[in-house]
Amino acid sequence: MMDVFKPYILSFIPVFVAVDAIGNIPIFLSLVENSSRQQKHKIILDAVTTATAVAIIFVALGKWVFSLLGITIPDFQIAGGALLFVISVRLLLPGMQKNVLSASHNKDMGVFPLGTPLITGPAVLTTTLMMMNSFGALATLVSLIFNMFFVWLTLVKADAILKVFGPSGTRAFSKIMYILLAAIAVMMIRRGITGAFLQ
Repeated sequence: MMDVFKPYILSFIPVFVAVDAIGNIPIFLSLVENSSRQQKHKIILDAVTTATAVAIIFVALGKWVFSLLGITIPDFQIAGGALLFVISVRLLLPGMQKNVLSASHNKDMGVFPLGTPLITGPAVLTTTLMMMNSFGALATLVSLIFNMFFVWLTLVKADAILKVFGPSGTRAFSKIMYILLAAIAVMMIRRGITGAFLQ
């Protein structure tokens, strides 16, 4: 029974780490602090819809682009792992957290910067494509949808979650996620090097 769910669980966890839904809460709240309840819900819907669409399109077209450019899976594993490692290290450094480019309150903030690159950024795109190569399109799509549902839930309940964890707690949670992301990056690089030598 567990073998049936194993690909879904194994693909869900890396995407969950890359998305870092809890870590996005303080930035989200700072962006929508002057927005009405109705505006917040519209921003959340726009953000989750954009993030999901960008990830699915990238997953759908990624392999075709690789084939067109002559990029192999091990090539992508090494490059993607290196990119994830750099991103995770930068996010772990003081003052290098996910700072939003602009804190202006406009009607499109759900699309940018919340939907992308805050929710679906380079780490999520790289991870989802890697999970598709490892566990298949169905498991990756299901894990992505569940992750985006979790993002929606955390944003809707952002105020309550922040009260429970506190600003320090959310930052600590994010740091743990970034360390796990670095470990996943090392695993990707290792698999890429192994795959390249075994071809």
